[in-house]
Amino acid sequence: MRQAVMTEPGKIEFGDVAEPKVGKGQILLRVKQIGVCGSDVHVNHGKHPFTSYPVVQGHEFSGQVEAVGEGVTKVKVGDKATARPQLVCGKCQPCRRGDYNICDVLRVEGFQAPGCAQDLFVTTEDKIVPLPDSLTYEQGALIEPTAVGVHSTGRAPELKGKNVAVLGAGPIGNLVAQVVRCRGAKNILITDLSDFRLEIAKKCGIANTSNAGKESLADAAKRVFGEEGFDVAFEAVGAEATMDAAVQNIEKGGFIVVLGVFGEKPRIDMSIVGDREQTIIGTLMYKHEDYVKAVELIASGEVITEPLVTKHFPFEQYAAAYKFIDEQGDKTLKVMIDL
Repeated sequence: MRQAVMTEPGKIEFGDVAEPKVGKGQILLRVKQIGVCGSDVHVNHGKHPFTSYPVVQGHEFSGQVEAVGEGVTKVKVGDKATARPQLVCGKCQPCRRGDYNICDVLRVEGFQAPGCAQDLFVTTEDKIVPLPDSLTYEQGALIEPTAVGVHSTGRAPELKGKNVAVLGAGPIGNLVAQVVRCRGAKNILITDLSDFRLEIAKKCGIANTSNAGKESLADAAKRVFGEEGFDVAFEAVGAEATMDAAVQNIEKGGFIVVLGVFGEKPRIDMSIVGDREQTIIGTLMYKHEDYVKAVELIASGEVITEPLVTKHFPFEQYAAAYKFIDEQGDKTLKVMIDL
């Protein structure tokens, strides 16, 4: 079968390797589509702190069940499916209390373990997530980032009736804003420096947008929320400027959920955090129930995915997909690899 290996930053080599076999409790998937994530781009640039080379990438994907091992009951041959990419120990304190997404020795397929950038990929029944026939393979490859949105919004307090600001309109910020809408928020504001990404947000039903390079968060919040301001913020950029803007402008007693991956440590005015009784909340990846909810939201049409996909590339043009992302910059959101 075909396999794509990133042998060093910016270099992908294709090889023909033996097809994997399934064992007890395992599922063999024929991979159909792979989404390219921002973290994958960091690996391509040699800037991911927890990935070494060579590495088989791919963790946002969909496929069709090719074979099942002994004891598997959740899926059958021919089913559509995706799977969580987390490899956990099950023994550490976080795992024992059910927080396996922050396992002490967490490994993620596509980064610290081989991913799915190959024709056939083996996963286990505890990680498999069946997909309804109504979902396309493209939608199936977007379950993973949608699950990020589901988990992170679940880390916040009750969102029903709240005013919410989402800072960052990339794929994750977009999906967070959409899930916030699904959770019953009263008003949602999404900000970004890219007019292209803000237009995509509008196509996904997020009406209130603001270009942070042209309008301050304070002014945008007053325009959208009036005197009420916003109670909850999601930082989906990973930059000091957006984190600081959230701290400076959220209402007293507000909650800030941090999704962004920070390349540099941000300086935050902790005196304001304390004086205004703000709560800063971390979030990482997802749990199985977040995947299941993501499937439900996309299948029902509550989360809109089609506008998020900028371009498809065939498997053999994996490297060209990265070149396209680099060249297009903020005029691209999600790029898909078709197998």
